[in-house]
Amino acid sequence: MALYAELHRHLGGSVVPRVLWRYFQRNHTDLAGSFEGYEVFEDFYTRPRKTLDEYLELHTLVEKVQTDETLPYFIYRLMRGAYVFENLAYLELRYTPYLRTPDTLSQTERIDRMTQIVEIVGKSSEMIEYPIVTSQILCMHSRLPYEVNRAIVDLAAQMPQYVCAIDLAGGDAHYRDRLDEFIDLYEYARSLGLNTTGHLYETEEGCYPELLPFLMRIGHGIQIPLQFPELLPELARRGQCLEVCPTTYLKTGTLEHLHQLKVVFDRCFEAGVDIAICTDNAGLHNVRLPFEYESLLTHDIIGFEELQACQDAAFRHAFAWKHKERPASILSNILLHPEFDPVA
Repeated sequence: MALYAELHRHLGGSVVPRVLWRYFQRNHTDLAGSFEGYEVFEDFYTRPRKTLDEYLELHTLVEKVQTDETLPYFIYRLMRGAYVFENLAYLELRYTPYLRTPDTLSQTERIDRMTQIVEIVGKSSEMIEYPIVTSQILCMHSRLPYEVNRAIVDLAAQMPQYVCAIDLAGGDAHYRDRLDEFIDLYEYARSLGLNTTGHLYETEEGCYPELLPFLMRIGHGIQIPLQFPELLPELARRGQCLEVCPTTYLKTGTLEHLHQLKVVFDRCFEAGVDIAICTDNAGLHNVRLPFEYESLLTHDIIGFEELQACQDAAFRHAFAWKHKERPASILSNILLHPEFDPVA
């Protein structure tokens, strides 16, 4: 069995349509009643949007039902699907904990409740029947105040048993007016020893070279090889990895055709910049990681050698993967050398 690593999956966008629909039917008949049936809901939930901002509005549909009480329900189904249907050995889940707290509370009370959310997500992800190595990436948000985002950084540093990194999300077109603020937050995070990634260079409006030096990985980053290939040697020197999520760019209107990604992969391989292939929002897209692999292969965007290189890169850049080898290599060693000890 080939086992994979997923480095860029949002908790809010990870709920597949059927699971969310059943939850609405059982617990929120008002939301289910807005649609004539499942097929209408699935079409609404998964169809392409014209812009990234329009696409991100769908997250609010899930965020408001992912509470401290319901998160175990959603995470159990997420982990089961990831293990059974995607062969994942490693999964980083990213989300903004503040947005899983009741909006009826004060800002201070919501900040205090974030610890509980991280604990619930962490404990709910630990399943013996679906053994996947998991960790969390806490997302600062472009539409949250500085005090909340700094509290998210502090929380990440305080809970290393559950959290492996921080991120910046909320639409990269919205960073410009607060760029100094986000630079300060990333500097603070690095001073605390935190790993960093960030949604950057996803769209043509989200290109901020000022943030690049603070990132260990780049969430999406496709505009770098597309528009600014002169930056690639510096990314290679820093050892930065792009988290490329193919289906996302069609769903958000960022790209018109999947084949446009061939330039991204070709230029990154030529420059020595690693790419990890990811799903981003597997539920919103109604796709799974092996589909992303197959789609890139069948459209002749990459070949099997390049695919394996990307799969290797995913484990190499995984923030919480503690082993020297990926699972497939460990299994091969066991088959060839039964005395091999993967823990040694």
